[in-house]
Formats: sequence, structure tokens, C-alpha cells
Amino acid sequence: MGSAQDFEIALTSSPNTKRRFSKEANIQYTYESDRELLSNTKDLSAMIKHHIEHQRPRLDELDDYYKGENRGISVLKRRKEDDKADHRARHNYAKYVSNFMQGFLVGVPISLNHKDSNIEKKIEEVNEMIEAPALNADLILDLSIYGRAYELLHRNQKDETKVYLSSPLETFLIYDTTIEKNIIAGVRYFMVGYGHDRKLKLLLYTKSKVYTYFTTNFGDYNLTLDDVSDHPFGDVPINEHSNNRFRQGDFENVLDQIDLYDAGQSDTANYMTDLNDAMLKILGNVELDPEEARKMKESNIIFLKPSQNAEGKEGNVDADYIYKQYDVAGVESYKDRLQTDIHKFTNTPDLNDENFSGQQTGEAMKYKLFGLEQIRINKERLFKRSLNRRYRLINNVMSLASEANAGEFDGITYKFTPNLPKSTREAVEMFNNLGGELSQETKLKTIPMIVENPEEEQKRIESERSVQRRSSNYMEN
Repeated sequence: MGSAQDFEIALTSSPNTKRRFSKEANIQYTYESDRELLSNTKDLSAMIKHHIEHQRPRLDELDDYYKGENRGISVLKRRKEDDKADHRARHNYAKYVSNFMQGFLVGVPISLNHKDSNIEKKIEEVNEMIEAPALNADLILDLSIYGRAYELLHRNQKDETKVYLSSPLETFLIYDTTIEKNIIAGVRYFMVGYGHDRKLKLLLYTKSKVYTYFTTNFGDYNLTLDDVSDHPFGDVPINEHSNNRFRQGDFENVLDQIDLYDAGQSDTANYMTDLNDAMLKILGNVELDPEEARKMKESNIIFLKPSQNAEGKEGNVDADYIYKQYDVAGVESYKDRLQTDIHKFTNTPDLNDENFSGQQTGEAMKYKLFGLEQIRINKERLFKRSLNRRYRLINNVMSLASEANAGEFDGITYKFTPNLPKSTREAVEMFNNLGGELSQETKLKTIPMIVENPEEEQKRIESERSVQRRSSNYMEN
């Protein structure tokens, strides 16, 4: 029988080890069976407590970075000198990385195919019902940010199957203890009510039922069962997607570099502000009235008349500003290196880099994107696996409603199309060099920005040619 100790992992690292996140921030919960779990809700309460205390802090921080609320620059202490500038510049590299990954993977929607055309038509109808392109894009974005993403399948009152995005901040799955890691339950929890009526609501999904619990004890999260209902999916209707084997987000490993870049840019801004407010240093014997000095400062002009010595000669006067010397070249090189490291370790291209843009062959582009391509392949493999489970669950409920036969959706194939610019000119030149020929319709399809519907355009061309032939025949007669 499982217990709270079954899913609590003791930290084995040195107490002096500096970690951004708890070592327990990304573990998966396991238990013997859903029956055992339902009979011991104290362990379910312990899982909720653990998720809130150990997993939520990591997820919240990643969420903050994606939204541009970079914590590294925010938590720095103020500069010691109260009269010095204290700018805090935040740079949203996290959003750049995740949005690029999302567009690269599903900017062109995933296409689904099946060897049976009738089944493929049913799948297309399902995808329209669940708005699959938008759902998949949201899931890929969550994967990039949090390293994991969740979707909840639901049969609504109109007897329609819907799939909704469920936030990783309030969702997790529970697996059995076998090597197969079968899903035995799914959990969604969130706060409801206001003021004194505020309480935590928890929904526990098993293979056939949904258990609703409430708790107002935010220390131990003791659960009180409120309702039990059936669901028709034949398995836990929460689906988990993983970004990689370790469920790590795409920018998670460069948070330190983002913090350092923020600090570097903030220091530059502070220096420029402090330089404008630098203290004026005057060397020499000069009589300068305070009011007169204030007026000269406002006019951005300084006029110094040195006093005369005993011999009637004027003394020497020198004026300049006191400020900290700044190694412009060194600092800019340091920030460029940080920026390069962020792109390097996330395998995302710097689209503003002169070496990346411009006229390049397809082969040269492939080498520049080689690391990104390896990540894409791994992401696609994992996403296909979880998509198979989605359509298997949908097939289960459709077979129950006599809308499809059991197992009909097995054998779905998926096609991912990387969303990157293509060198049409290079491809056409290669084709011509090989002595090939293209049909008019294929030529039209290569310029979708001009011709939206090649088939319709081909019909117009043929119609115009037919009119021209009739006109030519008429003139000849």
C-alpha cells in the first residue's frame, strides 16, 4: 500500500549546493492503484501539498519569465548609493524562445492521415470540433514554457466531445508503480469562492469516475468528498504531453544567462544616467557664486574667471566631471557573448544576426539549424505518442455513442511541417538543371502569396484561352 513517503524524495545533494529549483520540482507522482488512493485520501492531500510547495514555485517562475517578469533582476538589492540610478531592465528572451519554438513546430498545422478515407473524414470532423490547430499550438507553447502540458477531454451537454487546455500550474497525473507507468488518476485543483468562503476545489479523474473534493484547511489540505459522477472515456480523461524526457522547458537552462544579460544592460543604463548627473570638479582658485553656478548648470555652460594673485597674474583653472571609467568595448563584448550563449543553448537562431540572415543556400541553412532540428525530431516523437492517446480516448466515447467502431482511430499518421522560409528559387534552379518539367498547376502552387487557389486559377487560365481561341477562329472566318 502506498504512503506519503512513496513519492517524497530526500535531497541527496550537498546542503551548500545552490539550486534554482527544488530537486523535487519536477517529479512524477506514483501510487499502487486508484483503489488504494481512494481509500487513503491523506496521501492525496499530501500530493496536493507537495505540488503546491515544491512544483508550483518552479512553474510560477517559468511563467513569470515568459511574461517578462524576470525574477533575477527584480530581487537584486538596491545600489548602495541612494543618489545613484537603479534601473531594472528586463529582456524577454524566454518569450522569444518559446514563441519561436511554437511557430517552428506548429506554425503550419499538423496534418492527420488514415489509410481508410472514411475514417480520415471522421477524424477531420473531430479536429474541427475540438479546434485541433489552436489546441495543439497552445499545448506546444505550454511544453516550451513549463516542459509539460495537459489537456482535459470532456463530453458536454450537447453530446459533443471537447478537448480543453489545462494549466500545468493546477494539473498533474498519478502513475502506477510498474515499469509501464500506466496512468491511474488525474488531478485538477483550483481556488473557488472569496473571503471567508474561499476554499480549494479538487477534481480527481479515474478511469470511469470524477470525484469532487473540497478543503478549507490550507495547512494539511484535508479533503472532504462532495460529489461523484461518471465519465464515458474509458480511461483517465487527462492527457499529459512532455517536452522531453526530463520535462524541462526550452528556456529553463538559460535563466542564469538571461539574468546576467538583464544585469549587464541595467548596469549600462545606470552608468549612462550617472554620467549625466556626474559631479563637476573645478581645480583652481576661482570665485563662483552659488546662484551663478546654478544658472550655468541649467544653461549647460560654465564660465570660470580665475582670481588674480599678488603679482596681478591670473591663476590656472581646470574643470571636468568625476565619473567611473567605463570599458565600453569590454562590456558590449560581454553582453554579446551572453546573447550568443542564450541562442546557442536554446538552439534558437538569432534572426537579427547578420551571419544568419541574407542570401544563403538551403544546405547552409540546414547546418545552422542542425541543433534545432534534433530538438524538433524529439519533440515530435513525444507529441505523436500523446496525440495517439487523445484520439484513442475520443474513439472510446464515439464508439460508446455509436459514432465510430472501437479501435477505428488506430493507425493515424501525423505530418509535422517545420515553419521556416524556403528558398523556392534554389529548388526551381535545381529542378531545371535536372531537365525536369512542371505542370502549370504546380507552378501556381509555388506562389501562394499571389495565387490562393491554384485550381481556380488554372480554370480561369483555361477559360481565357478558350475565349481567345474562339475569338481567333471568328476573326479567321
